[in-house]
Amino acid sequence: MKHQKNTEKSILNYLGENGFLVILGGGESGVGTAILGKQKGYKVFLSDKGAITKEYKKVLLHHQIDFEENQHSETKILEADVVMKSPGIPDTVPLVQKLVENAIPVISEIEFAAAFTKATMVGITGSNGKTTTTLLTHHILKNAGLHVGAAGNIGDSFAMQVAENYYDNYVLEISSFQLDGITNFKPHIAILTNITPDHLDRYNYDFQNYINSKFKITKNQEKTDYLIYDADDDVITNWLKENKTEAKLVPFSIEKELEYGAFIKDNNITINIQKDIFHMPISSLSIKGKHNTKNAMAATMAAQLLKVRKDSIKESLSNFEGAEHRLENVAKIKDVNYINDSKATNVNATFYALECMDQQTIWIVGGVDKGNDYTDLLPLVREKVKAIVCLGIDNEKIKNTFGNVIETIVETAGAEEAVKVSHKLAERGDAVLLSPACASFDLFQNYEDRGRQFKKAVRNL
Repeated sequence: MKHQKNTEKSILNYLGENGFLVILGGGESGVGTAILGKQKGYKVFLSDKGAITKEYKKVLLHHQIDFEENQHSETKILEADVVMKSPGIPDTVPLVQKLVENAIPVISEIEFAAAFTKATMVGITGSNGKTTTTLLTHHILKNAGLHVGAAGNIGDSFAMQVAENYYDNYVLEISSFQLDGITNFKPHIAILTNITPDHLDRYNYDFQNYINSKFKITKNQEKTDYLIYDADDDVITNWLKENKTEAKLVPFSIEKELEYGAFIKDNNITINIQKDIFHMPISSLSIKGKHNTKNAMAATMAAQLLKVRKDSIKESLSNFEGAEHRLENVAKIKDVNYINDSKATNVNATFYALECMDQQTIWIVGGVDKGNDYTDLLPLVREKVKAIVCLGIDNEKIKNTFGNVIETIVETAGAEEAVKVSHKLAERGDAVLLSPACASFDLFQNYEDRGRQFKKAVRNL
């Protein structure tokens, strides 16, 4: 029989007291879900089509969790009451489609873990800025004395933290892939940093599909909840004009003054969401750039809505150290700054990075193209970039876009070579910026691996 439309605790209803939970994917989210599922008394089976790392295999064995690797036992998987699919697995995979055809709920780790906590949740999504905003919000709340965990795309999985830590509050960085697998998940505060074309290869190269995915963060919110959003982002504001959310709208802007929300006035961040208006000089922020001003606005309003004192927020904004692999200063060698922005996996993130550069720049770019349109970068590249170093297997689109603008374009096949070439091209007073605008999977395990290899190569100069 087909499952009926889900109600508030439907996932728990499907599983009953000792139902069969199948997990696809043996990474951080999969292993965390397996541990939480076992803790709650469910029969758990984890299946990974590839190899599971020694670290995660050791955890699974320690918790006596049934698992397989390098295959999917389809017959067994189709017996599941609920399936948690890791975010890296597309909905188009035949096994996932079979599960859907058999009316077996396929959910994300965020959906599963949320069913087992009564904590207050701040959910953060967006094409760019979500990691910094998540870490900054967590930093502010933790410094204010709140019992808070950070999870989602960073650190230990949400499910693992629900199983082991029992935090009163969670700050969750949530990707579009994770949002695709939610049914009832409802953050008390949702933050939507921005929406620009990204991951279009997962959304049939249809930007609207990606937009709809991002807005799932607010679909279950109620009138007592909040949606903090970028009022300068036309994609977001147009969606809000045409669609309805129950949440109270809390905008931020660096382009215009707002009657309610956060804006810039006299080089101060000004926030008017409470009786006592918040003011802080932009120069006091520890993280620089227009995009980080917006991230700070969003994090500050979330903290204010959770009753954190203004003085505590200001202190945290001034001493926050930023996210690894996001405009991270690595070293200064022979008066050349080396900057690691490996987390810039799309064009908009790289736009922010180039916008921040106040030196002539050797730009390291390239990787797996996700449907990128580089033309928005042309004005910044003309102004700030003196040479391009390609770091990817297929660099044709980069060369075609910038070949008439930048005289020197060099192709390299690894982080060490890219750094050595950049070192030769750079002169005193220049910067070398790794900001790839692409995914990393052609030459690296992930963006963290790419960033760490870059930093290692810089330190070996």
